[in-house]
Amino acid sequence: MKRGALIFWTIYSLFFAIPFPMIIYYSTTNQDDINGLRESNPWLSLFILAASIIMWIVVLVVFYQKWVLNVFTSKKNIEYLEKEGEPREARILSVKKVTRPGAEMDTYLLELAFKNLVGTEIVQKSGVTDSKPFERRYEVGKKVVLLIDKEMKRIPYFIFSGTIVKIHTKIVLFRTLGVLAILVVLLGYYVYAYQSESHGMGWRFMSFGHPLIVCPLVLLFYRILVDLVVNKLGGDYRDNSPLIKFKGVRTNARLISASQTGTYINEQPMIRFELEYTDDKQQTYNGNIKKIVNLLDLNSIKVEHMEIFYLKSDPTRIAFASDLNELS
Repeated sequence: MKRGALIFWTIYSLFFAIPFPMIIYYSTTNQDDINGLRESNPWLSLFILAASIIMWIVVLVVFYQKWVLNVFTSKKNIEYLEKEGEPREARILSVKKVTRPGAEMDTYLLELAFKNLVGTEIVQKSGVTDSKPFERRYEVGKKVVLLIDKEMKRIPYFIFSGTIVKIHTKIVLFRTLGVLAILVVLLGYYVYAYQSESHGMGWRFMSFGHPLIVCPLVLLFYRILVDLVVNKLGGDYRDNSPLIKFKGVRTNARLISASQTGTYINEQPMIRFELEYTDDKQQTYNGNIKKIVNLLDLNSIKVEHMEIFYLKSDPTRIAFASDLNELS
């Protein structure tokens, strides 16, 4: 269901990023307006052209990094964890089969319990592909060995001991060809636009409303917007949550107050929680966490104490234990 919604919203967003600006531009602009071209500022047009080229380069680099380079980065990080990862024995709490139809090997979603890098018991969800089903390794109650990144700077942050990593050459090649195809289409559009719109006056037809600059601008805007929304949904500690979970200490915090910030995401309010807690050195701290709370769950925040994690090396950085349990 989530995958279908993601595909729908991706296609929906791409329509407004690429076809829609082109439809608006070519339906409202007079391509035969020679006088308008003569009156346009050639230096401004060249500036717009340069800006469009730079933005398209950034867009292509982002695509290439996400589709291709990240594959090699992940492989390198997994190989590093195999050699330098901190071992931890984890107990399997639950197992859910999530194998896709037609897959060669079974895939499971596991719920694991183990001690983090500072000795705090945590629960972590993780997917795993079973390459040796005859060994029946992934059953409730059994134990597996994890290798955790001591610095928590690499993705993935942990792997299963004995993980075998290999790059699917065909997939990487297909993605690379996809980026090259986008580049070829883009170059073709520049040539087409020049031949059909210049009327012998160079790039004077370039304007701030031309699709060659509007399309990459919208795509980059989407990228920034997604990052902002993700951080907003996660509150103040979203980017630090894996670090806090794997290097944090669990404790009970006293709820001083809970108030609305005035921000709403999907009509759900963001709540600011003011908390007081004590670390393992008996030092008392006051901190706050901002979190989106479902309107139906507002009564659940009327409690005296809430379980949190604080980063042992920096006790001022905190997160709710319930939120960290949902990380996968």
